[in-house]
Amino acid sequence: MGLKEFFKPRQDKFLQLLIQQAEITLAGMDALESYMKKRSDKHASSVRQAEKDADEVRRILIDDLNRTFVTPMDREDIFALSRAIDDVMDYAYTTVEEMEILAVEPNDSLRRMVALLQDAAGEIHLATLRLKDNPGVATEHASRAKALENRVERVYREAVGDLFSGPEDIHHVMEMLKLRELYRHLSNCADRGDEAANVIHDIVVKMT
Repeated sequence: MGLKEFFKPRQDKFLQLLIQQAEITLAGMDALESYMKKRSDKHASSVRQAEKDADEVRRILIDDLNRTFVTPMDREDIFALSRAIDDVMDYAYTTVEEMEILAVEPNDSLRRMVALLQDAAGEIHLATLRLKDNPGVATEHASRAKALENRVERVYREAVGDLFSGPEDIHHVMEMLKLRELYRHLSNCADRGDEAANVIHDIVVKMT
């Protein structure tokens, strides 16, 4: 039985909600990327709004999941994919919040990490769009997302290494602590994107 047989019209709402979540998360990552180019209230507000919108979609999905007996995919997979996508958006939001609180200006490492995360969010969104009709293509997008997440981790390691190679004065130490916290936020964001890609692979394997 193929994926199309699993997605009955009545049950297709779960896939549509996952697509909507991924779409909002991509918009949030687009706003974060703009924020990294120019720190502004406008871009920060766009990230915050995306986080609120994504949370609302997830609440609807969980409510529907709790009231539906038969689901098109394992309910654990629906929940796990929704949670992972939600976590990506949450880390984008907390990155902006931390940068605002700590008054940190974007640097090249932050910009590189966010650009890669933005591309990965695009791949996850495309994977959800292709999941029903073209599961093989969905796995290709998920694999590309995983490759991008790995690149984020390489930039993260390089960035942390650079932090510890600077001067040892108190000003640099304070800046180092702030940036290390932000790098960790984006590294965690990458981990959650990787988890979303893994769940997509699992769904396709189980249902094809």
